[in-house]
Amino acid sequence: MLRVGLTGGLASGKSFVGRTLEGFGCHWIRADDLGHAVIAPDGEACQAVAAEFGTGILAADGAIDRKKLGAIVFADPARLARLNALVHPHVFARQESLLAGIEARDARAIAVVEAAIMIETGSHRRYQKLIVAVCPEWMQIERAIARDGLTRQQVADRLSRQIPLKEKAGMADYVIDTSISPEETVRQTQNVYQALRSLQP
Repeated sequence: MLRVGLTGGLASGKSFVGRTLEGFGCHWIRADDLGHAVIAPDGEACQAVAAEFGTGILAADGAIDRKKLGAIVFADPARLARLNALVHPHVFARQESLLAGIEARDARAIAVVEAAIMIETGSHRRYQKLIVAVCPEWMQIERAIARDGLTRQQVADRLSRQIPLKEKAGMADYVIDTSISPEETVRQTQNVYQALRSLQP
């Protein structure tokens, strides 16, 4: 099985690329979805995160309010590092379980794991190939504001915790520019898919 990392940054278009690769036949795993699952009320990290950050991050139903949590951690690098230390081991364990299951079913599968801070955490080294989705920073900002309802300052705080896309692109095996049009992004993604498929025996 070919293990592929897919990264970029906040609102860089990586999920569009991931969804497109899934449409071509890849197995797509989103680390963000796994992160949400592990802090859900029945998740492995829920109690530890609530204990660390206090009842102020809890919603009325007792679940962790991710917007309240984000407001704390994205303004404080030390708090963000602490959250990552509590959450990431469980996310990685879930990823490995999913990947093992995919490989058991199909040894020729292409499994794509998408994560925003893959390079920042060093987890890109877990993969045989790395795809980076890029676009101009102004586009990241506008997309994040429109998609997530964040303020410009909140977006800036998040981007300041991420390696610039230009630097990430220099580490990639494949770079996909998502800034032109959806159709062009699909075309580039198809080319990458064909290149990945050619690596499989």
